[in-house]
Parts: sequence; structure tokens; C-alpha cells
Amino acid sequence: MSILDTINEAGDIKKVDPADYKELAREIRSFLVNNVSVTGGHLASNLGVVELTMALHLFLDLPKDKLIFDVGHQSYTHKILTGRKDRFETLRSFGGLSGFPKTSESDCDAFNTGHSSTSISIADGMVKARDLMGEDYRVVALIGDGALSGGMAYEALNNAGRFKSNMIIVLNDNKMSISENVGGMAAYLGKLRTGSGYNSVKSSVEKGLSSIPVIGDELVDKIRNSKNSIKSLFVKGMFFENMGITYIGPIDGHNIPLMLEAFEAAGKSRNPVLVHVVTKKGKGYRPAEVNPRMFHGVEPFIKKTGRKKENNGVVTYTDVFADAVIEEAKKNDRIVAVCAAMSDGTGLSRFRDYFPGRFFDVGISEEHAVTFAAGMAKVGMRPVVAVYSTFLQRSYDQILHDVALNRLPVVFAVDRAGIVGRDGETHQGIFDLSYLSSIPGLTVMAPKNGAELKKFLEFAFRHDGPVAIRYPRHKATQKLENFDAPVEYGKSEIIRDISDVTVFAVGRMVKVMDEIIDRLEKEKGIKAGLVNVRFVSPIDKETVLSAASRGEALITCEENVRRGGFGEAVADMILGSGFKGKFLNLSLPDEFLSHGSPNDIRDHISFDPNSLYNKICEFLQ
Repeated sequence: MSILDTINEAGDIKKVDPADYKELAREIRSFLVNNVSVTGGHLASNLGVVELTMALHLFLDLPKDKLIFDVGHQSYTHKILTGRKDRFETLRSFGGLSGFPKTSESDCDAFNTGHSSTSISIADGMVKARDLMGEDYRVVALIGDGALSGGMAYEALNNAGRFKSNMIIVLNDNKMSISENVGGMAAYLGKLRTGSGYNSVKSSVEKGLSSIPVIGDELVDKIRNSKNSIKSLFVKGMFFENMGITYIGPIDGHNIPLMLEAFEAAGKSRNPVLVHVVTKKGKGYRPAEVNPRMFHGVEPFIKKTGRKKENNGVVTYTDVFADAVIEEAKKNDRIVAVCAAMSDGTGLSRFRDYFPGRFFDVGISEEHAVTFAAGMAKVGMRPVVAVYSTFLQRSYDQILHDVALNRLPVVFAVDRAGIVGRDGETHQGIFDLSYLSSIPGLTVMAPKNGAELKKFLEFAFRHDGPVAIRYPRHKATQKLENFDAPVEYGKSEIIRDISDVTVFAVGRMVKVMDEIIDRLEKEKGIKAGLVNVRFVSPIDKETVLSAASRGEALITCEENVRRGGFGEAVADMILGSGFKGKFLNLSLPDEFLSHGSPNDIRDHISFDPNSLYNKICEFLQ
């Protein structure tokens, strides 16, 4: 029996002989590679935190203690150690194991996470609630060095520094090499600064000096200031120390005994402590060690070589965007590109290779990315901000106040729009039409195919104002490319002539509705009109009202939640016009959608083509 076979629930790792920790870590890595090569998922980050997660589980008493993951895509080892390894073959599939912490899966998952830079804020709240309620448990926030580029993390650190209560922040640094002070000296400094003996002596000395008449308090202040000045020259982590957070590290994040010593020392402090651990992303699997970025989030791959399974030359919307923005930038040297730590995912790594001086990756800081672009636009540049739909949500205020209010020509390339799939609730791009179309002056567009995305970018870079173009994740369809009307501001495109029944479809749903209308005609003898909406905001009021006045039934279709979407705007418009016909709004339910393949999710919520066809037939009856 392997050691991993003995881990079946939280706490089982504490029964493992310390001499077997290395073997258990090896078995966990082998288990991860075997499973993720089949299911896909986040691999490099999980391989890097195996020993770190083991050490945290040895230190903590789960689920009583609270372990909060930042982002959460590095929680696979945590899931294995809390009794979920037998479900790993279902990872990220519909009804299966989530790729992120999920409180509905286990009491050991302290919080549902999925977006970056949140763990310290969550921990701050839990610590304060724990103290107010008079309870006794440890709170640990795990955050990566990349997530520290997000401003929210610094807001939380600033708040944590005011606490006079224990909390532990574990900084997982997987980019820096292990420096010389890893080991004995780092552990010594950590023990010295957090040990009860040191704090007791320090307190006694300060109390004694303060009792000296007249000069006592002044003497204590001078010594404290001198100590901090000297300390800042020689001791790492003074950034955190100056915020009121004790710093320990850097610690080798693959040395379990050393980490346990650091965690035990941190747990004795009566103040917040940051433990800085250094790990190697992709550790234990050579292809991921060599190219950790490629193995951050992967589709199923060949385990022996690490190569992706063939995609048969599929061109995605991201590919189309990447090529189109380069072509536009060749014609206009004022075009610059901005992303938030997603250069590969958004396709902008290609732009970076062509125009390194005009490419800006600002880290995981979407709010800053938007306002940074606004600053460039204000003085004459033409920035494009490429970002996933789910992450752009974090920048709503900046889009509203800094871009739209100032009427600045910033282009938002909104990737991963609609049902994204396997990363689940936190990553579905199903709210963007609602939150973007609520902003005055922001033009919101959705292409029906890859060729139209290219045309929309050409339009956006020439438009005098902000434009958001939303497009899905997967293959860029070439269907309906013979419909190629010039892009005219605020005007939709007629695919099938307006009729007694007319469908207004948004983005990828144009192709779906075109196929459904074909089926309606063949099976039911119903001819229907089809309009490619193109502009979700501003709505083509003229075409909508024309269809409403001439027909008996109007249908809208969008892969966005119902509330605040295109369909609701059309309903409001035709109701005000005195429309007496029938209206059907085909949109997504106002709820968070679980993980799984996009098709499985559409089947589950009856948004697959067959279900949509049946809904239309029932409506027309």
C-alpha cells in the first residue's frame, strides 16, 4: 500500500511518519500529473505547493482552523489531503470535483475563492469575527507573489497591521530563486522576532526604561527608531514589519520541518505574522518546471512528453483578436496594448513580440489596468485592454468614471465571454452585457464570427469613444461569413428578412439561431427573420421597432444573464412603443453557473440548441 492510500480524510497526514514525507510528496505529484493529464486543470502551481500544503495540514487542525486560498487553483493537494482524491477523475467536469475551493465539497474549504488578491481580506474578517465571538482557532491566508500585485492585497495588509491578534499570512513566492539566507539564519531571525522570550525581554526593557523620570519615554522612542533603522538595512521583510506585520523568511517551501518550525513560531505571536516561503513552480514534472507558464492552466496533455493533444489547427477568437490587433498596430503607432497578468491567455504575447515597447502587463491589477489605459488615452494614445470577462468585473468603477465619464477612446477586448466552463462560477463570463451596457457612452459590441471580430476592432480603433467587444473562448466560427455588411455605428445586420417572427441574436448565438430557424422552416413550415444585433449598446432602436410593428412575435437570444441584458432592454423598448404581439427572451438564468464543459452546462440549464428550438416552438404555439 502506498502512503497516499492511507490519506482518506483530514488529519490523516498527521499519522504519517516524518521519514515518509518526501515519499508522500512524490506520490502526490505523480497522482496530480496522472490525473490532470487526463482532465486538464491547473498543474504547475499545484506541483509547486505540495510540501507547503502538507506542512500547513500538519500544523493546522482542519476544519476547526481556517485555511484561505488566494485564487484557489493551487488547492489540489489540499483536496487530496481532505478525503477527495477518489473523485479526482471528475475534476472540473459537470457534477464533479471543482478546481477551486468549494465549501459545498468539504468543511475544510473555508471560503469559495476564484479571483486573485482576496485571501488576506477574508482572513482579516475571520480574525476580527473570531475575536469578537470569543472563539479560538487559527486563521491562515495563503497568497502568491503574483497576487500581491493586486491592490486589494495591500489594503488588507494595511488593515491587518492594526490587529493585536494572531493571524498568519503565508506568502508563496514561486518566482525568486532560494537566496543564501534560506535555512538556519532565516529560521533564527524568525524565532528571535516571534519567540515569547524575545518579546518578553523587549517588553521588560521598554517598561524599565520608561520608568526613568523625564527622559524615559524619549529614550525608548530613540532606541526603537534606531533599532528599526538598523533593522531595515539588514533584515528582509521590513516592508511588512513597517506595516505592523512580523516577517519570517524566506523559508525553503519544499522543506517541511523548516516550514513547521516557522509556522509554530508564527502561531505563538500575538500579532499578524507573514511567513515568506519560496517554492518552485512545476516541481517534480520536468516539462512544467521548464515551462511553468504553459502548464499554468492546461487542457488534457500527453503525460510522457507534456505536449498538448492535437487541436487540428483550430483558430480561436483569441487568435483572431491577437492577429487583428497586430495588423491595426502596424498601421497606427499610437495603438498600445495592456493586460493584467494574462498575456498568453488573451493572445497579447504575440503583440509583445512585435511591439515590446508598446505592450504593458501591469500584473493582477485590473482596476489599475483600466485607469492606466485611460491616462494614456487622455494624452493621445489608442490603448486596447485585453481581459477576461470575469476579471473585467473588478474594474467596473474605473470603466465608468475614468474611461466613460471622460469619453476616452479605450478599447476593451473582453475575452472568455458567455459560458466558459470548467473553472466554474467564478470564471463564467455571463454578466458583461449587463454591467457594460449600463454605462453611458460605452459602446458594447458582439461579433457573430471571427471575420466580424476583426472588422469590429478596425471600427473600435477609429471610434471617438470607449468600445467593448465581447467574444467567447473557443473556436472562431466561419459560418455566415458571406454576410459582411459594413459596420455602421449603432446599426444591426439583417441576416434573414424581418418577418412575422423575428429573432434578434447576440454574438455566438447568431449562428445557433440561424440553424434553429432552418430547422423551424423544415419541420414546422415557419419562416422567421434573423437580425445580428452587433451593437448591444446603443441598441438599434429603428430595426427593433420596425420588427415590432410588422410582426406578431419577437425573440431575443443572448448568452448572458437575463437581468440587465439585451432582451430586457428590448422588452422595455417595445413595451413603450405599444407592441401588442408576443415576446420571448432567451437568456441565461440569473444564477451562478457551476463548472463543467460548456455543452454540459448548456444542457443542464436548457440552453442547448435543441432546448432553445423547443422553447421557440412552444412559444409560437
